[in-house]
Amino acid sequence: MTFRAAGRLCWFAFEVAVIVANYCVTVLPVSKSGKRAARAAWLHRASRRHLRIFGYSAEVSGPLPKTGLLVSNHLSYLDILAISSTTPAVFVSKADVKRWPLFGRLATMGGTVFIERERRTHVGDVNREIESALADGVLVVVFPEGTSSDGQTILPFRSSLLEPALAGGHHIATAWLHYELTGGDAKQEVCYWGDHTFFPHLINLLGKKSVHATLRFQKFQRTTDDRKELATQLREAVLELKNKAA
Repeated sequence: MTFRAAGRLCWFAFEVAVIVANYCVTVLPVSKSGKRAARAAWLHRASRRHLRIFGYSAEVSGPLPKTGLLVSNHLSYLDILAISSTTPAVFVSKADVKRWPLFGRLATMGGTVFIERERRTHVGDVNREIESALADGVLVVVFPEGTSSDGQTILPFRSSLLEPALAGGHHIATAWLHYELTGGDAKQEVCYWGDHTFFPHLINLLGKKSVHATLRFQKFQRTTDDRKELATQLREAVLELKNKAA
């Protein structure tokens, strides 16, 4: 472990203490009806604080969504922090994250909806959670690729989590994320995919000088009520954002 990584781990521990105290003050007293919005706002503040640890900076363009469904490509565990620091939101994540030490607990506190994709019956429960969050006026972020990648391409989008936006007629927006790493290879050392193991990957990233993100947002005009066709159109829209940056 490098000196920089060790120092940043200590910084991280301090920030965890700060945000947990903030959660107790700003989220726990809130009534059930306002809990999701309070959690999204808390995660927004927490993400901004924690990204400083990575020497994070970002270039953001396009209209920021505030409500409805946001569909994005998926590269890393940093994606949640990057998007949340830009606009308060509730995220849908794979159930594995819930079992990560500490990080799973923090994700739960932020109102993350966890999905077990291998259980078909669980998708219905998750969609009801998404529908409820959308009805509360909270922005919900989904990563329809279903897994993270190195960003070379956009994987096919799964359609199962798009049903609540279709059924409720909610606004839909798209986003494209890209990372650059000072003194390293972002495809391997920021993007978290393949055989990477979480804590070694995190420690290595903490040892890097800085991370720069590009986030591009775009409104999406829905023209179909077919879920699978919508998934295809949304992927094309994210690819369009990616190609504009090329």
